[in-house]
Amino acid sequence: MKKTLLLMALLLTGVATQSVMAKPAKKQKQKKDAPAHELVLRNAADSAAYALGVSLGGDLERMLAAFPGDSLDRKVLFHAMQDAFFKNKLLLDYQQAQTYMETYIKAVQEKEAEEQKQKQANFLAENAKRPEVVSLPSGLQYEVIIPADGPKPTATTEVTVHYEGRLIDGTKFDSSYDRKQPAKFRLDRVIPGWTEGVQLMSRGAKYKFYVPYQLGYGERGAGKQIPPYATLVFVVELISF
Repeated sequence: MKKTLLLMALLLTGVATQSVMAKPAKKQKQKKDAPAHELVLRNAADSAAYALGVSLGGDLERMLAAFPGDSLDRKVLFHAMQDAFFKNKLLLDYQQAQTYMETYIKAVQEKEAEEQKQKQANFLAENAKRPEVVSLPSGLQYEVIIPADGPKPTATTEVTVHYEGRLIDGTKFDSSYDRKQPAKFRLDRVIPGWTEGVQLMSRGAKYKFYVPYQLGYGERGAGKQIPPYATLVFVVELISF
């Protein structure tokens, strides 16, 4: 039931395309310190109804916060919910609402994806102009913080490294330094940017890598910390291999 009501609410937000709004109610003069409303929970059923409303309202608030695109007009949203709940005439029937929502969400997501890709591309293009940055054919960029000479690992080598990862806005999403524990892994079991980049290093070297999304976590990102199409900035110190 809960999911059905929430789905109904979201499907019917398509009325935002219509210039229909409920007439605003006349403002009532309230006495100073008067309560916002005079609802009284008279019995257990009233309390259960109110509790359900609190639960649905909280879920709807979280769904709206995660909804793609600009903020939705809540007056239109609540107007549509009332129309559906009280079986008033709908400006969009359920099938039209479903089709509209799918089209709207797809268009917003495609627009946001293009904007994100362009932002990342612009960053890498500007970064490549810095003289200390080396750009490779794959799209990987790096700069040497601490150089070192000697043998280098291969794609199947297990390495021990300290590292820190950030997004291009400076947000840190991972750090072995913070855990005070270096990481160990085979280079063919990590993102392609690491597989390629760490093979350039010798023991004791410290590099900074700029990993485009194609060599990182791609179009989907990873968890809540790494968004889709993200360029990743890693500082990597090769301890041993």
